[in-house]
Amino acid sequence: MSMSEQNTQRLIMLALSDAGVTIFRNNIGAYTTPDGHRIKYGLGNPGGSDLIGIPPVTITSDMVGQTVGVFTAVEVKTATGRVTPAQENFIRIIRESGGIAGVCRSGDDA
Repeated sequence: MSMSEQNTQRLIMLALSDAGVTIFRNNIGAYTTPDGHRIKYGLGNPGGSDLIGIPPVTITSDMVGQTVGVFTAVEVKTATGRVTPAQENFIRIIRESGGIAGVCRSGDDA
């Protein structure tokens, strides 16, 4: 029996939290108001990762001892789930900007 994406996501959030990462669920979607206005919500819509967070990173050299956060994005997929082109693009942008981003299919992946 395969695990649902929701359960996989919960395990990943627990694993990241145990590792000291502050992690948030990033709900993405759109809503049409009664008067017809379309409102998109969620970070990086479309393609934003399911989880975003800030792991603590201790800087060496000129910032010795100071802790900074590094933007982190986690796209949660089941064992057979596929990443969309928009999701791949979001992950690429985060990585190219110095952040941490990728696809996780389990808590061990995280």
